[in-house]
Amino acid sequence: MIAKPHSIDVRQHILDTAQRIIGGKGFAAVGLNEILGAANVPKGSFYHYFESKDAFGTALLESYFETYLADLDRQLSAPGRPVVDRMLAYWQNWIDTQGDCDAEGKCLAVKLGAEVADLSEAMRAVLDRGTKAIIKRLGEALDDGVADGSLKVAGPACPTAETLYQTWLGASLMAKISRSAAPLEAAMRATRIMLHLDTPCSSRP
Repeated sequence: MIAKPHSIDVRQHILDTAQRIIGGKGFAAVGLNEILGAANVPKGSFYHYFESKDAFGTALLESYFETYLADLDRQLSAPGRPVVDRMLAYWQNWIDTQGDCDAEGKCLAVKLGAEVADLSEAMRAVLDRGTKAIIKRLGEALDDGVADGSLKVAGPACPTAETLYQTWLGASLMAKISRSAAPLEAAMRATRIMLHLDTPCSSRP
């Protein structure tokens, strides 16, 4: 019997390796042999950790969103900074990580959303839960920003958070098509306008 810590490490190592490869090539285009070869894991052990490629894809997205949400929580809860600065730093990081031409390390919600939503109900459901969790956190941060006086939001925060997230997802797709950060920079300008950060009464730079 394999010890639990070792099992968890190998399973996570497979998922981490797969995320880098699938982030560049997509889900359907990558075979298990490529992933397991890159991870230096015997092919026969794959089914010890995952029942099928669909179950593997589900676990991959769950792992991705778990890490993403933990990082987002850290960014949005940074002490000693107004909420508006935390949120702008989050979106600037989005530009920095999604705006270049390097296919690896990209947002899996963008990379796999359209590809797998019609192919796997389990993977679609993880994408749905993950993106809703991101929007919920952004909405809560907007409420916190209104409370600390660093943000102005017209109407309820949740619809604004949803619109903002959808704007950045669309901009990320356009950045892939154009191989340019320009769509993401446009999303930042739209974000600042939506949050009233570029008005005469705004104290933000």
